[in-house]
Amino acid sequence: MRSFIYIITDRNRNNLHVGLCQDLLKTLEFYSEMPTLFFDSSKHLNRLVYFEEITNEDAAMDRFKYVSTFTRPQKEKMIRSANPDWIDLTKGLQLEQQYYSRPAMRPAVNQYRKSVIA
Repeated sequence: MRSFIYIITDRNRNNLHVGLCQDLLKTLEFYSEMPTLFFDSSKHLNRLVYFEEITNEDAAMDRFKYVSTFTRPQKEKMIRSANPDWIDLTKGLQLEQQYYSRPAMRPAVNQYRKSVIA
């Protein structure tokens, strides 16, 4: 099962929150629905600036524990190595999911399928 280590921040980059989840888009949706869960409204965590995808759950948990111990400068260095402009990566993930999501039944197959009942 895929796991994600992520760092999310507020618009002013004051807070860097490290998290671990199975479905990154659902987690980001949760943050947007619950803006004052961790902090007050001025420190709304809404900007995904870093994430890693790890296929092994034990390795993901070990990596999460390791990244959680980082100081702020270490986290900033890690973010800047992958995302130097600190842009929000959420839009790219949503676009990628739309591009790679498959419909339940392909329309071409459904058109030419014959009915069993005559």
